[in-house]
Amino acid sequence: MLSIQPPISKSSSAPSIPKLTPNILPCRINHSGPVNASKRYWNVEDDEKGRKMAYFRGRKLLGREVKLSDSYRGAVICDTDRVLPLSDSPNASDFDAKAPTTAKSTVEDDEGEGGDDGEDDIEPTKVLEEVATFDEILVWGHEQVPGEDDVFVRGVQEWLGFAEAMHSVGEKTTAVAPATP
Repeated sequence: MLSIQPPISKSSSAPSIPKLTPNILPCRINHSGPVNASKRYWNVEDDEKGRKMAYFRGRKLLGREVKLSDSYRGAVICDTDRVLPLSDSPNASDFDAKAPTTAKSTVEDDEGEGGDDGEDDIEPTKVLEEVATFDEILVWGHEQVPGEDDVFVRGVQEWLGFAEAMHSVGEKTTAVAPATP
C-alpha cells in the first residue's frame, strides 16, 4: 500500500508545494528528474495562432494542453525509504486478526495448495512524498500539435474517463448481456 504525504518541513510552517506543468516530449531522454533548464534551452511561447511552441535542440515543437478535470489533481511524487507505523496505516484500523483471509487464500485452501499458518501478514504502507502538483499536462509534437489520436493525449483522457466512471455515484448503470454460446 502507498501513502502520498507532503514533504517533511524543517520549519514550523506547513510546506509549500509548488504547482507546475509536466511536459511530455516526443523523444527519449535517459534522465528522469529535475533539470535546471535555462530560457536559452527551453522557452515556451505562444505562436501567432495561440498554440504553445518551443524549440528543443533546434527542432520546433508544438504543444497541446491536456487539462485534468476539476475533480482531480495531479501530483509529482518522490519515492522515500519511510514506512508508516502500523497504527497510522490506513489498513491497520480495518484489520481484524479473526477476520477471514482474502479470497485468494481461500481459493488456495480449497485447492489444497496452501494453508493458513495462523499468521496474517499486513503489507507495510510505504510513504511517497508529494513534490509538486499540476492541473494540466503539455504534450508536444514535432512541428505539429498532437491530435486526439496521440497515444499520450488519448491515454490521459481515457484514464480520466475510466477514473470518473469508477468513482462516480449515480443512477446510470450498465447491464452486461450474457454471452451466448
